[in-house]
Amino acid sequence: MKRLAVILMAFTMISCSEEVQNLPNPFFEKWDTPYGVPPFERIKAYHYAPALEQAMSLHNEEIAAIISNPEQPTFENTIAAMDRSGRMLDDVSNIFGMICSAETNDELQQLEAQFVPKLTAHNDAIVMNDKLFERVKAVYDARNSHDLDAEQIRLTEKVYTNFVRSGALLNEEQKARLKQINEELSSLSVRFSNNVLAENNNFVMYQTEGEVATLPASLKQSAREKARELGQPDKYAFTLHKPSMIPFLTLSPNRAAREEIYRAYLNRGNNNNEYDNKQIINDMVRLRIEKANMLGFKSFAHYVTAKQMSGSPKAVYELLDELWQPAVERAKEELAEMEKMFKEDFTEEGYKFEPWDWWFYAEKVRNEKYSLNEETLRSYFSLDNTRQGIFNLANKLFSLTFRPISVPVYHNEVSAYQVLDKDESHLGVLYFDFHPRAGKGQGAWCGQYISQRYEEDGTRTAPVIGVVCNFTRPTESTPSLLTLDEVTTLFHEFGHALHGLFTNVRYNGLLNVEGDFVELPSQIMENWALTPEMLRTYATHYRSGEIIRDQFVSRIQNSSLFNQGFNTTELIAAALTDMDIHALEQYKPIDIDGFEYNALYEKRGMLPQVEPRYHYTYFAHIFAGGYSAGYYFYLWAEVLDKDAFEAFKQSGDLFDRKTATALREEILNKGGSRSGMDMYKAFRGAAPDKRAMLKGRGLWKEPEVDSTAVVENPTVADMLQLKRIATQD
Repeated sequence: MKRLAVILMAFTMISCSEEVQNLPNPFFEKWDTPYGVPPFERIKAYHYAPALEQAMSLHNEEIAAIISNPEQPTFENTIAAMDRSGRMLDDVSNIFGMICSAETNDELQQLEAQFVPKLTAHNDAIVMNDKLFERVKAVYDARNSHDLDAEQIRLTEKVYTNFVRSGALLNEEQKARLKQINEELSSLSVRFSNNVLAENNNFVMYQTEGEVATLPASLKQSAREKARELGQPDKYAFTLHKPSMIPFLTLSPNRAAREEIYRAYLNRGNNNNEYDNKQIINDMVRLRIEKANMLGFKSFAHYVTAKQMSGSPKAVYELLDELWQPAVERAKEELAEMEKMFKEDFTEEGYKFEPWDWWFYAEKVRNEKYSLNEETLRSYFSLDNTRQGIFNLANKLFSLTFRPISVPVYHNEVSAYQVLDKDESHLGVLYFDFHPRAGKGQGAWCGQYISQRYEEDGTRTAPVIGVVCNFTRPTESTPSLLTLDEVTTLFHEFGHALHGLFTNVRYNGLLNVEGDFVELPSQIMENWALTPEMLRTYATHYRSGEIIRDQFVSRIQNSSLFNQGFNTTELIAAALTDMDIHALEQYKPIDIDGFEYNALYEKRGMLPQVEPRYHYTYFAHIFAGGYSAGYYFYLWAEVLDKDAFEAFKQSGDLFDRKTATALREEILNKGGSRSGMDMYKAFRGAAPDKRAMLKGRGLWKEPEVDSTAVVENPTVADMLQLKRIATQD
């Protein structure tokens, strides 16, 4: 009887499952959702495979029609027609990619492993099609002799360059091999990402009541709730997610526990288990070198930088090398301060300062020097207030309005807002997804579910954008309270969102800017986050509603350069190791740990007490994202964003709408319709100057005396020499 019941139940479940899967696929329907957002509540994992297959098939038909067109190739029947093709594929793949990053599961991971290589092969079949390339080349060769405007010429040039960089000039044997390489790389990238996610989720460190006795109540409560969720109600659970790990490293006096959790973080993907990424990295580096060489580049770094503002690995290394030694020297000064405190705590011989001590003693120094306590400050930065502060900033600068709306969401924690432009027209929809989950990747990012575009009838499809973060969760007694780093992260990702919302270009192929320009719109927003003028608009105590006290505002300003040696060193270290492994011109098996150690500690003298921001085995930016040979983008763009923010300072009003309008019209609206440097000069009136960035990181102070040794756009060495002259005078 029991067995029969089980069989009947199983049959019923199978029948129900088949019935559900036979329901209409939302991707095959015109959506009647508010503002054209995806019908997330109806999209199931099993919808993606048929939707992606159908979208690729439709795209192939559109491309075939372009190739078979008997008319002479023109911009309209070739370049513009290609630009209009693949709309369904864009939408399905954008949604699929965003969901796989923010809310994945075993089924989605299997689909990702299956379809990412298929999508790669689909793209390769298009850009390596000889007949299609003949038409593209014909338009490209005649681009200046036809009546094309500047945007049409730029799109034509970008399309042609993309074909060439994708192998259009290779022979058939080489094309076949390049297709194989690209498919292998896409498969390896998915495996790398899934391994890191598994390592993140598999580690939990439990603590007892006595071990967490000195921790702040909010951190203890978060850890208690996590332990309860994991079936350990009498313990406290800490994980490798940043909102759990960083406060623990900062505030726990338990040195052994700090070491345990930090080592686990550093060793992700490097544990010689089923999730080990070292061989995947070797395979990816080998394939990337082969790909670059096949396409005529000395290294993969040369291949990547050739289409960036930097233009070459040499220019990247020049920037990184300029910053490296001053950053290391600054970090040494910071370490010396902390070691004094460390030696007071550990008077016996044999103890030495280690990387897992840095956060703990840095917080002690900050308390002593600036009377600034992270836990006290967090009370003024509730997530809701910070988000409202960002909305207020966008209103002050650009007259935008953010209206909460009820629309389909992919998780019940996600919220959505309609964004209204200054004339109250619909600009787009913005989703927020703030807290860590087992199915979400680490870090924070901004992406698009639906990109801005113009339809054939001239109407504009407004973008649907998502900001995804991993911020501290609210507890039973407190709202989500942010650290200063989390505050600036939210401003940063919101900057990306504004860029996507404002972009207004005729052609899809002109949506994207150079990689080392793309962080300018995000990073410039960080500049407002902690200014006194801005803090007083949103930093209010979550219980009392009290505006942040002037003494705290002053302390935040006074401590703005605190720990910048460490922050800059770990960032440059990651950018250097990224460039180093991708600047290899020939492949031979790489000892991943040894290569990284030699590059930083042996060759460049990095402090052993500082770890790079990312070790290779979990460096998802470069092995599972779009930043391979491009992690330097953040520092390159920082030169731009700090100099751009000077324009607001020079106006005398940080919220100056005239300057903000120029920023929007010359940069944020333009997409990639012009080069990054052309857009920057149109906004600023000149090329970017490094001085604002150097001062912002505490690597140079303006001389207080006049000097004849002034040079235009000086190097760090020039800056330090000026500082010495000023000191001597």
